Amino acid sequence: YPWDKSSLKSMPVDLQQFKNLDAYALKVNVKSSVEELVKALLKQARTDLEKVRAIWMWICHHIEYDIVGYHNKSQRLTKAEEVLQRGKSVCEGYAKLFEQMCSLAGIQCKQLSGHSKGNGYKIGQSFTGKSDHAWNAVYLEGRWHLLDSTWGSGSVDDSFTKFTYRYNEFYFLTHPALFIKDHFPDNSNWQLLKPTLTLQEFESNMRQNSSFYRLGLLAAHPDTPIIHTVNGKASVSVDGRPGMLFTFKLNGTKKYGLMALKKHGMELDIYPQTTGSHRLDIFAKPSRAEALGDTYDCVLEYIVECQSVDKAMRFPKDLNQPVGPSWFSERQGFLRPSHREPTIHTNDGRCCLTFTLGKDISVLSSLHCDSGGLAEETRRQHIMQIRRRNQLELKVHLPHAGTFVLRIYAKKRTDPGNYDYVFNYLIKCLNAEVKWPPFPLRYSHWMEDYEIVEPLSRLLPANRNVPFKLKMHGVAKVLVQAGNIYTLTNNRGCWEGTCNTSGCTEVFVMVHENANHSFYSHVLKYEVETQ
Repeated sequence: YPWDKSSLKSMPVDLQQFKNLDAYALKVNVKSSVEELVKALLKQARTDLEKVRAIWMWICHHIEYDIVGYHNKSQRLTKAEEVLQRGKSVCEGYAKLFEQMCSLAGIQCKQLSGHSKGNGYKIGQSFTGKSDHAWNAVYLEGRWHLLDSTWGSGSVDDSFTKFTYRYNEFYFLTHPALFIKDHFPDNSNWQLLKPTLTLQEFESNMRQNSSFYRLGLLAAHPDTPIIHTVNGKASVSVDGRPGMLFTFKLNGTKKYGLMALKKHGMELDIYPQTTGSHRLDIFAKPSRAEALGDTYDCVLEYIVECQSVDKAMRFPKDLNQPVGPSWFSERQGFLRPSHREPTIHTNDGRCCLTFTLGKDISVLSSLHCDSGGLAEETRRQHIMQIRRRNQLELKVHLPHAGTFVLRIYAKKRTDPGNYDYVFNYLIKCLNAEVKWPPFPLRYSHWMEDYEIVEPLSRLLPANRNVPFKLKMHGVAKVLVQAGNIYTLTNNRGCWEGTCNTSGCTEVFVMVHENANHSFYSHVLKYEVETQ
């Protein structure tokens, strides 16, 4: 102890080699006696490990948990023969049947008892009185190994009224440093650990459940189940294999947190909205599961003790988890992000994000905020997107101070369909002076690789000479229509010139795509300030 992260098992086990044996054991249908059952199972098992495996598989798939017996001691049957005949029992019956079947197969096996963090376990509870669970140890290849066929067979719902068969490989020859997470034997020698843990350590240690390890997760920080906020914030991180998806619930809702997906796990900051105790659940699933429709499994449970609330932290309703770039956005083609953190802080209300696009995609972005009363279409005009070959730049000028969500969407450039949401950032600006006007209105003839150098503001000053500088390729002529029409000159792909805003309320930029045509396309629209 602690676990060295090398293997979930206490001895080398190749599950592929058990495939045929497992299938055979499941089909054995002998109920006449325990002896006959063992005889039938051993027909396909040669080594001691194979014999234990066949017995384990049969019990896990043929004995169900006895809910009635659990609630009513007088109806509880735990002798091996009785368990076999009825096909159900409580943990003691599973352990007795396992012990007797091993003994008939010539394998040393012990029934163990102790405390467990099973159904009904509450974080931080203390274990007093007599033990509440039974399991086994088997002697294989010169050492003792632990297993729990009750928990290997399935699970009982929270109200303890229904058992569901759901085979769990984790509890077969579990590494003792992992078994101790939820099994504490009455005799500490049967922890099979050096050093052994005290009951107090067992009580205060984190229960990483079997799903945590089954999904390839390795460690959680903090590794104590009760965590305290510092200035209203508590932080949790999980280490695991690449390509895992995570989500969380604080008191049953996915709110008041900022979760960032990392290459090997995730990081989460939680901001409870009231003082006191809060329940935090962390869920995970492999990313390839989207195709299989896998659901998220709960892998960790914490209690968050909050002493003070961070009132300044805001979570707009349009914020999606996870926040910020990740391996997931990278997979969608957004490489080398300029901003790697989920939150962008800006004092002057402006920020500029850049990405290298690793795929041939079209990108769309939108800005969201719960305050300010602007329509989404108006807020969208506060983002300007510039494409330089495979480089993407997003300029953001905030309309006012506050907390915003920048959402980024993409689709294959050749796809006619809709854009898919990819990821989002949180943008925070506390400067109450900030009040940027929108960018110029861009019409459909404005190409994504055109660029406005100046003027960037949609609002032009009245009665002024305003310099224009626009990067546009493949056009024959560029005009600015204000009170008069001004022609811009082409200086190596940069169209430059000046227009005067006297006597007009709007200014348009128009392009002549072909010198032989007289047709102009509108590409930009500006407004002139009223005096």
